[in-house]
Amino acid sequence: MLIDAQQTTQAVEDITVTNVADLMLAYLNQIGTEYVFGVPGGAIEPLFDALARDKRRDGIQIIVARHETGAAFMADGYASLSGKLGVCCSTTGPGATNLITGVASAYENRVPMLVITAQTSMENFGKRAFQESSCTGTNIVAMFEHCTRYNSFVSDINQLERKIIAAITAAFRYPQGPVHLSIPLNILRMPAKSNHPAYDLNKMLDNNLMLDKAKTRQFYTKLKESKKTVFVLGRRSGGAVGSILELADEIDAVIVTTPGGKGFVNPYHPRFRGVFGIAGHESAGKTLGNSSVDLVVLVGSNIGEWAVNGINSKAVLNRRLVHVDSDAECFSRSPMANLQIGGDIESIFKYILNDCFKQSKNVDAKKLNVKLTSSSNSQTVHLEKILPFIEILPGQPKRYFQLEEENKYLDDSSPIKPQRLMRELARQFPVNTLFLADTGNSMLWGIHYLHPFDRRVGGGRTTKCGVFRTTPEFASMGWAIGSAVGTALADRSLPVVCLTGDGSMLMSGQEITVAIVEKLTVIFVVLNDSSLGMVRHGQKLAKAENIGTELPATDFSLLAQSMGVQSYQIRSPQDMLELDVHQICSKSGPTLLDVYIDPDEVPPLKTRVNVLAGGE
Repeated sequence: MLIDAQQTTQAVEDITVTNVADLMLAYLNQIGTEYVFGVPGGAIEPLFDALARDKRRDGIQIIVARHETGAAFMADGYASLSGKLGVCCSTTGPGATNLITGVASAYENRVPMLVITAQTSMENFGKRAFQESSCTGTNIVAMFEHCTRYNSFVSDINQLERKIIAAITAAFRYPQGPVHLSIPLNILRMPAKSNHPAYDLNKMLDNNLMLDKAKTRQFYTKLKESKKTVFVLGRRSGGAVGSILELADEIDAVIVTTPGGKGFVNPYHPRFRGVFGIAGHESAGKTLGNSSVDLVVLVGSNIGEWAVNGINSKAVLNRRLVHVDSDAECFSRSPMANLQIGGDIESIFKYILNDCFKQSKNVDAKKLNVKLTSSSNSQTVHLEKILPFIEILPGQPKRYFQLEEENKYLDDSSPIKPQRLMRELARQFPVNTLFLADTGNSMLWGIHYLHPFDRRVGGGRTTKCGVFRTTPEFASMGWAIGSAVGTALADRSLPVVCLTGDGSMLMSGQEITVAIVEKLTVIFVVLNDSSLGMVRHGQKLAKAENIGTELPATDFSLLAQSMGVQSYQIRSPQDMLELDVHQICSKSGPTLLDVYIDPDEVPPLKTRVNVLAGGE
């Protein structure tokens, strides 16, 4: 089950509904939904009225975003950390079209999300009603067709419960993703035909995939016979990382991650060889290219351009490959694999450990594991494998991979080098901090240089969402700003650091005011170089014309202060060292760091430039 029925906000029989909008919230209450993210408007008003009633009985709370795209990004962040359904809504017309970018991002990132859009009353269809987006106007349902897993227009009250159930179950079915219901104003206002939901949605959300034991045992045989194995961990490997690390110890394997999998493995673990893909580490490429490696196990990756270091990368996509994934859609991109295994990733690796390796050695698995509890969840981990890495030492702990331009990691010059900034963020912020990196140079610097200390003990790590998250697939600017707000709402006890650029901040920075209203501990770190840095450096590396990248010099610290946000200007490493990080992370409310970085530092962008040039 994705949702524990015993932990839902309200029991099915305790929810009383009056109209259709109440009925929708009753189903969301069944599965423990805490928030709906959206922007109000005339056509969606009945849903907001129902939310007001629900809040008075300690039910679902509305989080009002400043732009509908921000609402979708917030729902994305909330769902990714909590494991629950992200829900966002908008009014008809431009409200709905504004959602599309955030919904498309969730579609590419496989984030379960319910998107509710309103329509004008059906009797006004075709009359050019205010903000009409029906099939006779700007057809919003047609627009959502290509970025949702389920997409439907509710034209009759008798359809509603069936379509709610169909939509939410589709959101959690693999491949997971957003689903969309478009509902006219007159139907949202209609009296419900019953005072209670007719069905228990929890009973329909059993998403345990079948375990293919025959293929899994073939995988076990390959692992046993392999002389040198490398695990490549992608975004969907999170729930299985404990088992994968234990298996790596069993067979003396090493581990690299894709950018999407970064943050699942302690970067100072002696088996970790860095990130492979965009902005990754040379050691990861060399590890995969080593002629002694006879088995490459790719786990839970979309196999996109940024995940495998180029469109046609041969380092991963070759006959040595075993591809393990819960999303069978991704197997079409690994036809050369020696073996493809679909199913629940965690179940596959647990079966190999408990029913293959340990059974063959007649070892009681229960004696090898210990239960540890974090603020977000419980997880089973191998204690003796973690103890060496949970203490933060005064100096820099040992890494088993190399950084580009290692000397700049310790550079004391001003303006501050982005490399040095990443080092200080990892060193100074608490061990339970979650980091989100926005599209642009923020993401590139973060992938390569930001290596937070181990967080598996003490409340920063969940089984599905790592301590570092980015969105290299759809790669929307401003994603991290909204997603950081949703992430902080999913667990208010954890500080959240949003790495973003001045371009993204100018595009979506208004969402910082939501963090003010909700008193969220989100630290917005703005890399300020007065340019669209990733584009500028990309143009230079590609020897293209330098055009369209300059931004006006902006004092984001002053802008933040005007909104009542605590802010600091950072121009040197000394400014970073003088920050009272404990105070920043202890206060209820956001902080902004306006970091004036060295604009001439070139981010690790060569792979992307090569792809754009038609190479690999």
